Amino acid sequence: MIFQSPKLFIIYLMISIFLNLINPCATQIFFNYNNFSDTTKYKPVTLTGNATNSGSMIQLTPDEVDNWGRATYSEQMHLWDKNSGVANFTSNFSFIIDSRGKDTYSDGLMFFLSTPDFPDPNPTDGSGLGLVSRVQMGQSNFLDTNKFVAVEFDTCHNALWDPSYRVPEHVGININSMTSHNSTPWYCTIMQNRTYSASINYDSSTQNFSVTFTGFDNDTTPIQQHLSSIINLTLLLPEWVEFGFSASTGIVSELHILTAWSFESTSPSVEKNKDEPNKKLVVGLSVGACILIICLVVLYRVYKKKWRSSEEEEEEEGELVFDLSMDDEFERCTGPKKFSYKELVSATNNFAEENKLGQGGFGGVYKGYLGDLNSYVAIKRVSKGSKQGIKEYASEVRSISRLRHKNLVQLIGWCHEKNDLLLIYEFMSNGSLDLHLFKGKSMLTWMERYNIARGLASALLYLHEEWEQCVLHRDIKSSNVMLDSNLNAKLGDFGLARLVDHVKGSQTTALAGTMGYLAPECIMSGRASKESDVYSFGVVALEIACGRKAVEPNAKEDETILLEWIWELYGTRNLLKAADTRFCGEFAEQQMERLMVVGLWCAHPDYNVRPSIRKAIHVLDFEAALPILEPKMPMPTYLTLPILASTSSTSNSEDHHAQSSTPGSYTGSSQFTTYSAAYTSTQ
Repeated sequence: MIFQSPKLFIIYLMISIFLNLINPCATQIFFNYNNFSDTTKYKPVTLTGNATNSGSMIQLTPDEVDNWGRATYSEQMHLWDKNSGVANFTSNFSFIIDSRGKDTYSDGLMFFLSTPDFPDPNPTDGSGLGLVSRVQMGQSNFLDTNKFVAVEFDTCHNALWDPSYRVPEHVGININSMTSHNSTPWYCTIMQNRTYSASINYDSSTQNFSVTFTGFDNDTTPIQQHLSSIINLTLLLPEWVEFGFSASTGIVSELHILTAWSFESTSPSVEKNKDEPNKKLVVGLSVGACILIICLVVLYRVYKKKWRSSEEEEEEEGELVFDLSMDDEFERCTGPKKFSYKELVSATNNFAEENKLGQGGFGGVYKGYLGDLNSYVAIKRVSKGSKQGIKEYASEVRSISRLRHKNLVQLIGWCHEKNDLLLIYEFMSNGSLDLHLFKGKSMLTWMERYNIARGLASALLYLHEEWEQCVLHRDIKSSNVMLDSNLNAKLGDFGLARLVDHVKGSQTTALAGTMGYLAPECIMSGRASKESDVYSFGVVALEIACGRKAVEPNAKEDETILLEWIWELYGTRNLLKAADTRFCGEFAEQQMERLMVVGLWCAHPDYNVRPSIRKAIHVLDFEAALPILEPKMPMPTYLTLPILASTSSTSNSEDHHAQSSTPGSYTGSSQFTTYSAAYTSTQ
C-alpha cells in the first residue's frame, strides 16, 4: 500500500477510522492486567477472604496456615444462551507459588467458573483450594445449588480425592468436585520467586476445554505441559457465571500470588431484530461520513498552510556546527579512540569499492584491516556536506561511546579529518539480519532466530532500563541488527539515538525512523519514546518469525502490511499460518506463537497497551502468560485533529535521506519530510 502524496495518506487514515466505526465487535469481555495497581482501563478485580492487593500483584493468601482468598472479576460472563449457544473464552495468567524454603507446604490455587455469588468456604480449610470447604463438598444440596468448573494447580496430595502420582504437585480439571475429571502430574519445584504461566481455552464448537501451563524439566528447563477434556458447559454451569481465582492453605502453608491476568470472551450470538443491522449501518455511515468530511477539510487546510513551509524550518534541536572543538568532547569519552585519517585510508585501500559492505542513508560502510588491532573492522563514512549527517555522527559517538553490552555493536573509534566523518566498529562477519531473512544470505534455523530475537530484546532492555540514562534508539529495524560469527544479535547504528532521563522517557524531535518500523504516534507527533522503540522491536520480531518484510508492496493486497496481516490471522486463530514457509513446519510451535504474539503486543497501535521490554522478555522466556489481544487490530486512539494540526510542520529534515540500506549496510537511518516519503521509503 504505497502513497504518493501526504493527502492520500491522510485520506487512508480517515477511511480506516470510518470503517472502524461501523465494524462490529463480537467481544463480550476483554481485559489485560499486567499491573493490578492500574484499574483505570478495566473493571476492578474483587478481593475476598485473605486476598490483598500487594502493589502490582494480588496476594491470594499470606504464608500462614488456614487461610483462603479469592480474586474475582467484577463483571459476570454471559456463558451461554438457549437460542444461540456457548461463548468461547481464553484466560492467560501468571502466578507464583512460594514455599519460602520449607520442605512441606500446601495447598495450591485454581481458576474457576462458578454460579454467581458463590459462598465462602465454611469452615476454612485448605482442601478445597479456597473455593469450597471439606464440609461443603460433602453436602449434595450445596453442590446442586452452587456449581463450578475449575482448573486446579494443586501442591498437596490428598488421599481422599487426589490421584496418586510420583509427585504431589498436579494439575486437574474439576467439575463440581475436588476429584478431578482429568489430571496430570505437574513437573515443578515449589521454590522462591519462580513464576509459572498458564493458558485456559474453551472452544464452544468442539467443546474442548484445554489447559497449557509451565512445567520444568530437571527443575531448571521450562517446558510446556497440556491437559484437556471435552466438556459441555451448558449442562454444568448457569447462563451467567462469575470467574476468577481462589487459593488456600491448611495445616501447613505457602504463598500464592497472581502476577498477571488477561481474559477474552465472545458473546453468544443472540438472535436480533432483522432491521437492527440496517439501522446500525445507516447510523455508522452517516456519522462516519460527517467525521470524514470534516477531517479532510481541516487537514487540507493544515496541509496547505503548514506542510509546504515545513521544508524551510529547522529541526527544533537546532543546528550543529562541525568544528575541531568536537575533538575535546570526543576524547573525553571513555572507550572509543581517535584514529588518524591516514591509517583508515590504508585499512580500506583508499575506500576501494571492493571493500564496500553497503550503502545507507548517511553514507557507505567499508571493511578494513587495522594492524594495530590485528583485526578487521567496519568503517562508516558519513556523507560529506550533510548537516544531518554531522548530527548523526556526533550523536553516535556521544550516545554509544560509553555503552557496553554483549548485544550492542561496539564502537571502536572515530575520526573527522579532510572533511570526512568516520566511525569505526567491530566487524560483524555475518552482516545484518535482513540479509538472512530477505536476501538469501543463509537460512537461519528456528533456534537461531529465537535467540536473535531474545538478544535484540536484551539489548533494548539495557538501553531502556539498565544504563545510567535511558537511551532511545529510534531506528530499530532488521538492517540495524548485526550478526557476529556465532549469529549472536548486536544492535547497531545509533545515529538517531537520544539520551533522556529515565523518568522522562520521551523526546520530541523531528520525525525520524523507517516506515514499517515507525510507531504510528511518531508519524503524527514526532515524539520518540520507549514505547516507540518497543513498537519497532515488535515489527522486527514478526519479521523474524515470518521471514517477510514489514511492508511488501508486491504481496497480496491483504498481506502488504505485515502487522495487519498477522493480526488478522491472530483474530481467526490461524496465527501459525504466518510462520516462515521455508521452515516446512520444522519449528517449536510454542516459541513461534510466543514470538508472534509478543510481536503483536509490542506493535500494538495504542502505545499505552504496549508492554515494557522487560515484560516482553518475561513472556519470551516462558516466565509470564501470553497476553490476550483484541481479535481485530484496533485503531490508534490518538488520531485527533489538534495533534495533526500541531505537528504537521515537525516532520521536516534538511536532507531527504530516505533511502534504505543495501546488502551489508551498517546504517540506513532515515528522515522523512512528508507522510508520503514515509510510506514510499521502505526497507
